[in-house]
Amino acid sequence: MNRYEELADRFGTPLFVYDLDEITAARRELTDALPEEFELFYALKANPHPEVVRALREGAGKGCRAEISSTGELAAALAAGFTGADCLYTGPGKTDEELREAIGQGVRMFSTDSVTDVRRVGAVAREHGVVVDCLLRVNSAAASATTSIRMTGTPSQFGFDSETLGEVLPELRAVDGIELAGMHFFPLSNARDEESLIGEFNHTIGLAAQLQDDLGLPLRYLDIGGGFTVPYAVPGARGHYPKLRSELSATLDLLLPDWRTGTPRLACESGRFLVGAGGTLLARVSNVKVSRGRKFVILDAGINTFGGMSGLGRLLPVAVQPVDGEPVESASLVGPLCTPGDILGRQIELPALAAGDLVTIPNAGAYGPTASLLMFLGRPAPTEVVVRGDEVVSVSRIEHHRSYETELVR
Repeated sequence: MNRYEELADRFGTPLFVYDLDEITAARRELTDALPEEFELFYALKANPHPEVVRALREGAGKGCRAEISSTGELAAALAAGFTGADCLYTGPGKTDEELREAIGQGVRMFSTDSVTDVRRVGAVAREHGVVVDCLLRVNSAAASATTSIRMTGTPSQFGFDSETLGEVLPELRAVDGIELAGMHFFPLSNARDEESLIGEFNHTIGLAAQLQDDLGLPLRYLDIGGGFTVPYAVPGARGHYPKLRSELSATLDLLLPDWRTGTPRLACESGRFLVGAGGTLLARVSNVKVSRGRKFVILDAGINTFGGMSGLGRLLPVAVQPVDGEPVESASLVGPLCTPGDILGRQIELPALAAGDLVTIPNAGAYGPTASLLMFLGRPAPTEVVVRGDEVVSVSRIEHHRSYETELVR
């Protein structure tokens, strides 16, 4: 019996296993790949499990800061030992209530996406008698990489359009309670290769330097985003970036020559790269059936457990971790839900499976339970086990309950 079989027998399935040693290794790889002057933010949206977040904050080497976009993520960051001052609060739809909570908890840096967003941040900051830093998220009019998931260069709820930023800058400068501290970019996600990632970062740095010069924009802080890759739910290794440090350094030396002395302070951010390879999903086969010549392998884990973001067309299909030399066949891997949309993989290669067999889905540490349809059909959330080596650090499950009006108005 291997390690995963032991954990599945002990805690049941569906079961997520998060390996803190693997997560710490990913953090070390990425910090080593970047110039040492860079700060690294962990995007909690990828996996807000407190033990995972804590492992990225502490431990040997350089820890991460926290990138959050809700008060729920703020609570998870605080529970993992971050302070509000460690957090960058992002998102295009911040409400007054969220901002009051965040600023009250000590958050002092916000990425902003519009004039009204900046005004709202400033108004709440004045209520608290503080001044907070605002980074202007910039939606570049052009892009470098032609592959990967594009996050810029198109109409978007995210960021100020770079070509019209100068027109609104006087309004932004007039807002009290905030200081324009710099810029935030996030041009792509899950870059296909190092060349496209470096090209996009270089384009971003060039645009930031141009906006600083042309518009007189302050640039104390520059977050150039992420895009670091790891396979999602299929076998494979994290991206490798041997040229990144030297290429970024050369570009910064040319365009922002004071960067080595902290002008501006520099940051990157990552979610999936840091945690993706550190997670494995274990599920059991509930049934196998054939319909009109096609085989369906039905698991106890579906889109309520994993892949609820599949409607975006970004994350699936999955692949089962094979055993060397094991024969394979073509079948659809589906979940237990009463909907034809509960498909994890359509006509993919699978080992010959039978009811009761354990299925292992690798690289499942990012966008798991909290990115899934957890409450659909009322099935319990999967169990999440955190391990470090052979030690089980924690065992938990997300629980939902309905709050009635008497509870809400207390």
